[in-house]
Amino acid sequence: MKTALLSVSDKTGIVEFAQNLSKNNYRLVSTGGTKKAIEEAGVTVIGIEEITGFPEMLDGRVKTLHPRVHAGLLARRDLASHMDALRAHDIQTIDLVAVNLYPFRETILKPDVTEAEAIEQIDIGGPSMLRSAAKNFQSVLPVVDPADYSDVITAIENDGLTPEFKKGLALKVFQHTSAYDALIAQYLAKDSTEEYPASLTLTYNKKQALRYGENSDQSASFYEDVIPVPFSIAEAKQLHGKELSYNNIKDADAALKMAKEFIAPTVVAVKHMNPCGIGLGENIEQAWDRAYAADSTSIFGGIIVLNRNVDLATATKMHALFLEIIIAPSFDDDAFAILAKKKNLRIMTLDFGAVETKELEKVSVMGGMLLQEPDNKVEHISDFKVVTKVQPTKEQLEALEFGQIVVKHVKSNAIVIVAKDQTLGIGAGQMNRIGSVEIAIKQAEESPRYGEGVMASDAFFPMDDCVEYAAKHGIKAIVQPGGSIKDQASIDKADELGIAMVMTGVRHFRH
Repeated sequence: MKTALLSVSDKTGIVEFAQNLSKNNYRLVSTGGTKKAIEEAGVTVIGIEEITGFPEMLDGRVKTLHPRVHAGLLARRDLASHMDALRAHDIQTIDLVAVNLYPFRETILKPDVTEAEAIEQIDIGGPSMLRSAAKNFQSVLPVVDPADYSDVITAIENDGLTPEFKKGLALKVFQHTSAYDALIAQYLAKDSTEEYPASLTLTYNKKQALRYGENSDQSASFYEDVIPVPFSIAEAKQLHGKELSYNNIKDADAALKMAKEFIAPTVVAVKHMNPCGIGLGENIEQAWDRAYAADSTSIFGGIIVLNRNVDLATATKMHALFLEIIIAPSFDDDAFAILAKKKNLRIMTLDFGAVETKELEKVSVMGGMLLQEPDNKVEHISDFKVVTKVQPTKEQLEALEFGQIVVKHVKSNAIVIVAKDQTLGIGAGQMNRIGSVEIAIKQAEESPRYGEGVMASDAFFPMDDCVEYAAKHGIKAIVQPGGSIKDQASIDKADELGIAMVMTGVRHFRH
């Protein structure tokens, strides 16, 4: 008769699993609440103390940490010396372990949980048994996922315990226990002053498989943080439409990062991770009108984020366009109804009351990962240093402040032309700055509000050509970080051409 040791926190399916193991001639050994659940179902089971000869102690902290348990798991059946040692000490082999761990994640997600409560849910015996069983998977079946119970029974009953099957169970164990340990490390590090630790312990859960990646011939999946980030695309609730794609997720993430910058009613439209239109208004419909007017061509197929409830008037205007995603805190019933007429449009909600996050940005590279503090710096009018003879007007200062917020979300080299509440032209991702200036101005000149336009740059001007080009095209005010050895040349050119320039001292590259 083989022996199965069952000790689970999540009791899902454990009684049926125990019943099926018993039918297949397994002797059942169990602990605490698991043993009670199995006994109540009328299945014969013995307590772990009958194996160890030692009672549970320290409020259950010590019950399976015993040589009779771990020797029974770790003994190699193909080594005579191992089997002789078991016989010498009257230890029986254990052939299957079904264990899932204390609910540490569920505990730390509870409001106002104390550190002591969290520490108490760090499982010690469970991971130890699982690792012992998984190390010896050739002889022991390590089962950590209740979803695998039926497959294990099927394999037992149909000679399906192949080396590949058993190795797959072991792999799942080490993935599970390593993620569990990483989560504990993340929790204990939450109050650490060491922002970039010597060893980086991160863990993610698979949220969904994606139809494809950036292109149709690339596979992809979406993983989310184990500890939820409230204001994130991973936490958005999809109410309607097709599943999100890889590019949808990246674009939506970029749009949410832009939207969280603004308190006023705001609409952000994104294409290829760059804003194609941002509008502020006294209400969300006015904000939509301004975002749409910013670039009524590029918004086609865009990702839209609105930071206010969507009403029928705004929804009707959006319904007239082809859009990929609309994210908002909520939708009026009639607004949702009109948008949902488009079966593929992804309609999502998200709590906009939880936008504050200090999460580090992660970027994968071949062979590693880059981690950085997010670019959360915002330069307000009070931070501006006017470096020219001409002083910007109050309206220009408000527009420069808005432009400085927008430009940090545009791929470098980045230039934006804005009014105080609307983007007018955006030049992104060019290999030289003058190229971005030309693109942004060409687009902005088509706007009836071009006369209000000011220019913002994510980085300094290496030469005075950008200033000269802007002035010749009617731009009257510029904001840039400064820091070039040729700053004075740009200042002199601005003075020569009679335009205002302010410097912030803060660069906003986005690669």
